Amino acid sequence: MGEESVPEQFETLLPLAVQWATEEEERILREGVPLAEDEIVDAVAMGVRNPKRIRLLQVDEIPAPRHPILKAAAGAIRFLTPAPRGLALCHGIFIRSDRSLIVHELAHTAQYERLGGILPFLRKYLFECLTIGYSQAPLEQEAISMANRVCGSQVS
Repeated sequence: MGEESVPEQFETLLPLAVQWATEEEERILREGVPLAEDEIVDAVAMGVRNPKRIRLLQVDEIPAPRHPILKAAAGAIRFLTPAPRGLALCHGIFIRSDRSLIVHELAHTAQYERLGGILPFLRKYLFECLTIGYSQAPLEQEAISMANRVCGSQVS
């Protein structure tokens, strides 16, 4: 990442992350499919206010940011590594797996809504991943807990 570490570059990286997330969400909303009725029920259980706005896009691999600085920062904090099974970008969700993963990503969508959109969510979520670590980040732990409650099993 150069001379400055990711924490010192956070405010510089955040707009790049927001731009990437916004572009990818727009792609998912264009190309994705709406939630099925049972997934809408799950979304409501997760606290999502606008479940009919959500789209799922099945992919073989979650796309990494193309911007070299953002790509390096994502690698430095191990964001998107190893390949995640899914990724919520507000109302657009990349998905590679099963119902429990969809429910987990719906919890993140509820967090985007609660926090006020992509910028406030990414500011909080990425800062937690950066300072506490992805697996211990409170927003990630909350999503795991909510999904476990709805699915009745261990979801990570």
